[in-house]
Formats: sequence, structure tokens, C-alpha cells
Amino acid sequence: MDNLSDALKKLQITTTDSTEDSLEGCLDCLLQALAQNKFMRNPCVDAGLIPPLVQLLNCKDQEVLLQTGRALGNICYDSHEGRNAVDHAGGAHIVVDHIRSLCSKTDPASEKLLTVFCGMLMNYSNENDTLQSQLINMGVIPTLVKLLGIHCQNAALTEMCLVAFGNLAELESSKEQFAYTNIAEELVKLFKKQIEHDKKEMIFEVLAPLAENDVIKLQLVEAGLVECLLEIVQKTVDSDKEDDIAELKTASDLMVLLLLGDESMQKLFEGGKGSVFQRVLSWIPSNSHQLQLAGALAIANFARNDGNCIHMVDNGIVQKLMDLLDRHVEDGNVTVQHAALSALRNLAIPVVNKAKMLSAGVAEAVLKFLRSEMPPVQFKLLGTLRMLIDAQAEAAEQLGKNVKLVERLVEWCEAKDHAGVMGESNRLLSALIRHSKSKDVIRTIVQSGGIKHLVTMATSEHVIMQNEALVALALIAALELVTAEKDLENAQLVQILHRLLSDDRSAPEIKYNSMVLICALIGSESLQKEVQSMAFLEVVSKLRSHENKTVAQQASLTEQRLAVES
Repeated sequence: MDNLSDALKKLQITTTDSTEDSLEGCLDCLLQALAQNKFMRNPCVDAGLIPPLVQLLNCKDQEVLLQTGRALGNICYDSHEGRNAVDHAGGAHIVVDHIRSLCSKTDPASEKLLTVFCGMLMNYSNENDTLQSQLINMGVIPTLVKLLGIHCQNAALTEMCLVAFGNLAELESSKEQFAYTNIAEELVKLFKKQIEHDKKEMIFEVLAPLAENDVIKLQLVEAGLVECLLEIVQKTVDSDKEDDIAELKTASDLMVLLLLGDESMQKLFEGGKGSVFQRVLSWIPSNSHQLQLAGALAIANFARNDGNCIHMVDNGIVQKLMDLLDRHVEDGNVTVQHAALSALRNLAIPVVNKAKMLSAGVAEAVLKFLRSEMPPVQFKLLGTLRMLIDAQAEAAEQLGKNVKLVERLVEWCEAKDHAGVMGESNRLLSALIRHSKSKDVIRTIVQSGGIKHLVTMATSEHVIMQNEALVALALIAALELVTAEKDLENAQLVQILHRLLSDDRSAPEIKYNSMVLICALIGSESLQKEVQSMAFLEVVSKLRSHENKTVAQQASLTEQRLAVES
């Protein structure tokens, strides 16, 4: 502590009054004190040591700069107060200027100084968004990328650059700056040279956040990262070493991330004939759960436009995914189930694929997971079935008469803890009626207690769900009103329709379908009494002057119908 006090006193003296030898001795003493006791950081700040230290950054002596950089880096390490003091004294600006001026120098002394300054900036900005943004605004990113390219042979400096990139790459604003540099090329070049697991891992930690940016995704693909990743997968797939398992996961996860960009994905798909696409296909039948997962997720990402989906279905991908699901029915891997169902759901979107996938037995394969208690699997299962039956009357009828399925849907319609599952269950229940237009399906849903959920769905905050519910309810009223009458009454449908028609915020299609439904409901004596008791005529007559012509026309028709029945 006495040594530190002595060092503090000496550093209070202006740098012009001190010889470089005495400064070096004093900085040595300070560094030793900081190294021995992390609690010395705040006393250094409180004693006003930071401004004179920052002043020393203007010194021409390399040894003084080196020691000062180390001292400031040490004071900033895990210390909010230290970082703030360095910020207020303008230390970061000076260090960034030094890095810029030294960037192209490859002599050992300059490289040593660059390593210390990069380390200081890393400690200064670590886990601090404000200071990271400040460095980004100073334009540190292009400088560090240039540094990495010039000094890629220097392991210590390269490591410091990578850690600094890792710090900065989490911020969205940094990714835009990185996209204007040749970071992708430099990282891939560096990655290809690495043999040690730890070094690869460091580069992966920079690649993952950068690859979230679509421009950088494409740059990484063009720089040859995919070939590196495929090589890692090939080398590690059969290994049981911990490092290899970790590398396999990181490489295959990153591969999936690259496919999230539309341009990078299409470039790798190459019309379904690309070698990368073919290699990814070979992961699906693999015995590695990680590769099965990555393979299924990759297919889901490739299946983001109709052309790709149609090509894949025509070339047998559906059978591969069903075989994969079959391997995970009993006590299966939930993430693999979820990924395979995601892929099937996406593939089922194009109209021409639906009948082909239904013929291939996809609905039956998916129904095997009806027992699943895992919400992510339930959610994808529901979405896949809903996509499959869109405009497929026969399939909708077949599934709609499946009592086990309908009962499970009704159960999931009450899954209040899982809004996604609840929403998808309601939507599938409605879709079964809308696409089958079948009395048998309606009876099955009524008997299973599904009506109240469709009525609740009509009050959803999402217009699309409201509309789907109203169309399904109108079909129920038109085809099986007697069967559903009691349930519609108990669910207070008439009151809900009155509210929807009275609410100025209701979308035109909601008002239109509510009136269509009212006209159908008055075929029931008990529901007609409810309609008459709620002064619907008054609400409907106002809608005759609605700005939407279709709504206005339906209001006139509904008013006539209500007047006749009253």
C-alpha cells in the first residue's frame, strides 16, 4: 500500500517534470500493486490517478506507453468506476489513435504495444453497450479488421483482436460497420489455419453474432466458410471426444444460421443440385442427434420459397423427414421432433405439395406425436396439419372425424400457459370445418366440446383468427344449427356478435361475417329470441352507410331479414 501511495504521489506530478526512468519505475510499482490486489482499482480512481495516466499516453517512449496501457487496462478490468474515469479523461480516443498509427508496423515492439492497447480497449468496453457504441462511433472496427489482416501471424495480437470483435459484434450497429469491411474473408482465412480447438472456438464466438447479419452471411458463404464447416462435421461426426462433439455442434449450428439469409440460402441451394444442399441432406439419416437436428433445420430454412419446396418434395425429402420422425416417436429427442415438423410444415405451404404430402402419409406420421406433452412439438404438429388440409376437403374431413385428434385440440384450446399452442389449436379446429364443410366434422367438434372455443376465438385480438372463427361458426349455423344450438347459446355468441358489430374498431370483414352469421342464427328459435332482445336492427341499420360497400350491402340484406323475422 505504501508503494502504491508513493506511485500515486509521483504520478500527480506533471509528466514534464518526471524523467522517463522514474515514470517507468513508478508505473512498474503501480502494475505490481494492481496485480497483487484487485481492490486497488477504485482507490486509484478516487486518488485522481486516471487523468495523469491518460496524459502519459501522449508520451513518445514505447516502454512508458506499454506500461501505461497495461495499467489502464488493469484499472478498467471489471471496474465500472475505472472505465468511467478513463472515458472522462479521453483515454479511449488516444488509444484508438495509437492503434491507427501503429496498425501497419510489424516490428516486435509495435506489435507488443498494439496487443496491450487492444487488451486495454477490450477491458474498457467489455459488457458495456455504451462504451462499445462509443468505440464503434470512433471507427475502431475497420482499424481492427485491418490489424487482423496485417498481423495474422502474431498469435497474441490476433487473439486480442478476436476478443475485441467478440465484444463489439453483439451490437447491431457494429454489424453494419463490419459488413463494409473484409472481416468475413479475414476470419475464414484465419480459421483455415487453426488446428487447436480453443483457437477455432474463439473464431466461432465472433462468427456466430456476425452471421446474424444477412449481408455478412452472404460474405461468409462467398469467403468459403461453408466448406470449412462441412469439413469439421466430416472430421468430428464419429468422434466421442468432448472437443470434437462441441465443434460438431458449433459448426452445424452455424451452418443452419447461414441458411437463414435469403441470398445465402439460395446460393447454397443451387436449384437443389448444390453440393452443400446434398451434404446437408445426408445429415438427416445420420446417427448423431446433433446432425439430425441441423439437417432438419437446414431443410426448414431451404423450404422458404415455393420453388425450393416443390423441388424438395418432388425429390423425396418428405420420406427422409418421416423416417427421421419415426426414429423419435418413443422417448424421442424433442428438438429433432420440433425441427422435422418445422421442415414438413414449410414444405406443405405450396398448394401443389399438399396432396403429394398427404398421399405420402405425412398426416399419419404427424399424428403419432399427438401424445406429446412438449408445447414446441404440439405447436409445430398443429401448424403442419393446418397447412396440409388447406383447401383439401377430403383430408380435412378425415382428420375432423378423428375423435382423438379433436378431443386433443379441445384440450389444447385451454392451454393458457402456451399461447402459441392455444392459438394454433383454435385455428386448426376452425380449419377442419372451413375446409371440409362436413356435417360429420361439425358433430364431432360439438360432441367434443369445441364450440365454446370457436366462439371465444371470434373475440381474438388477431383479425385473421376472428375471421376464421366467424366463417367456421357460419358453416356450423348453416349445416348443423340444431346440433350446435345449445352450445352456441351457452357460449353467448349473440352477445359477442352484438359487441363486434357495435365496435367501430372491428375490421370490415369482421362486421360482414358477423352479419352473415346473425342471418344464419335466426333459423333457431331460441337464438332468434336472443337476437330480437338485443336491438340488432338499430346496430345493423347504422352499417348501411358504412364506407365499405360490401359491409353496407350486407347490412341492408341483414336489416331486411331481421325485419321479416321480427
